[in-house]
Parts: sequence; structure tokens; C-alpha cells
Amino acid sequence: MHITRDQIYKDVIMGIAITAIISMTALYLTVMGPFVGLFVPLPILFYRFKLGRPLGLLILTAVTLIMISAVGWKSVGAVAFLFELSLVGLILPEVFEMNLSVEKTVGITTGVVLTTGAMMLALYSLLSATSPWDAVSDLLEKSVKLALAMYKEMDTSKEEMGALAESLDGIVYIILRTIPAIVIAMTLFVVWSNLLFARFMLRSKQLFCPDFGRLNRWRAPEPLVWIAIASGGLLLFGHPGMKMLGINGLIVIMMIYFFQGIAIVSFYFEKKQFSKALRALLYALIAMQQLLLLAVIAVGFFDVWIDFRRTRKVES
Repeated sequence: MHITRDQIYKDVIMGIAITAIISMTALYLTVMGPFVGLFVPLPILFYRFKLGRPLGLLILTAVTLIMISAVGWKSVGAVAFLFELSLVGLILPEVFEMNLSVEKTVGITTGVVLTTGAMMLALYSLLSATSPWDAVSDLLEKSVKLALAMYKEMDTSKEEMGALAESLDGIVYIILRTIPAIVIAMTLFVVWSNLLFARFMLRSKQLFCPDFGRLNRWRAPEPLVWIAIASGGLLLFGHPGMKMLGINGLIVIMMIYFFQGIAIVSFYFEKKQFSKALRALLYALIAMQQLLLLAVIAVGFFDVWIDFRRTRKVES
């Protein structure tokens, strides 16, 4: 498809503008910010496919510089987080073009993004003359204090604010020791979500998209269940390090089984021919209700034995 020079300029400016607006919105919205942040990679992904790798990289670089100038180096954690989100939009198309399975596509993209994040953390700790652990601890403490300040602005009662402030050290302690799993699980979720969004968007614009088959029939590799059982078993040990290792393992495994559970939910939505509006409402309820979220994870996990979609009978 031939694109004129003027159209290329317009597309680059549009890509930078859309990504910057989504990034700023995700940064400054308190409640809906994380949800909006899911869409940060999409403009970069779209224009990477439409305009090619160099211009996709240009859009990512320009947006990063805009965010640095907007929030300053004092909010380096927020800028790094948004950069990592944007990076998904640049890496995912590269892996798409390898035409791999959906598991390898998500795994490789997640691995590259996490490796880049680890390198950025190492560079930050080197420049600030602190260890990576201290750097993460400092950034986390600032984030928790910022969250407390936001709760204060939301007219939270003094009793609740006092309880939150007193539990600050405990919150930081727990999050610090589970942050590897939290980061991995969050990255997996961002990559998986953008893969689903990208399939719809790229096909509607008649751009290349790998054929991953019917993803509402997807299920996790069966040996993964033994890792889940082993992680749960580590919780029985008295040693705190073993317990934390088990908790970290379970956090990541639960995210993977959430993908399987939501695939089962999608399968039955399609089978029962639910309207798009009803599906959107039910997905929103799952996202907002923790019990429903845990139920979806449980459905994904027990599907290993129950086979809710009867896919094994079809395959055999």
C-alpha cells in the first residue's frame, strides 16, 4: 500500500498525539488510570504495522520525551512504567511477524519487556549509587505515600487514614517481596490484553495479524498444574523465604489460569449468543468484583480435570 510523504507526516504526528494523550490520561486519572493504561501500546502497535519499524520507534521515543518534559525526572518511576507499556506496542508486532504460537508470542514479548525493565532498573541504581533493592524500595514507598495522599483528597475518614498510615511499613514489606510476581503478572496481562485488542484492530484495518485460531478454546499447558501445586505446597513450610517463593509462584500461575478461565467464559458467551452489550457488562462485573475474578481463576484451574468446554472430546 503506497502512502504519500504528507500522509506519513500526519500519521506520525497522530500516533505521537494519541499515545501521549492516553499516557497522560492514565497517569492523572486516579480510579480509571490503570484501565486507560492498557491502551497505551495500541497506537504504537498500529502505526508500527502501518509505517514500519523506524517510525514506530520514532513515535515511542517522542512520546517518552514528551512524558519526561511533562512530569519531570522526579516522577521517573511513572515515566519508566509508561515507557514499558509503550514498549509492548513496539515488541508485539516484531513477534507477530515471527508467526509463532500464542504462548510463544506472549512469552517472548513479556520476556523482552521484563528484561528491558530490569536493565533500566540496573542503570537507575547505578546512576543513583543505590542497590536495585533500595531503588525499588524507595520508588515503592513514594508510590504508597502518593496513594495515601490521593485517599486523603477523596475525603477518607481520619480513622481510616490513620490505619492506612500505620500499616504503611507492612504494605511496603509485603509488596517488596512479591513485586517480582506482581510485575510478571501485570506484564502478562498487558501483553495478553493488547494481543486481543490488536487482533480486532489489525483485521478491521486489513493489516497483517497472525492466525492464533479460536482463543476462547485456549488452555494452559497441562504440566503447569504441577507448578501451581508445588507453589501451594511451599506455603506449608515455616521458613518465610519459602512461603514468599510460593506466594510469588501462585501470583503468576493465577494470572495464567485467569486467561484460561476468561477463555471459558468467552466460549459460553459465544455459545449462548449473548449480545455484545451484555458481554461487556458481565466482563466489567468480573473486573470489578474480586469474588467473580477468583471464580474465573478457579474455573480455569479446574478445567484441567473437568474440561468445561469438552475440547478434549472434540480433539480425540
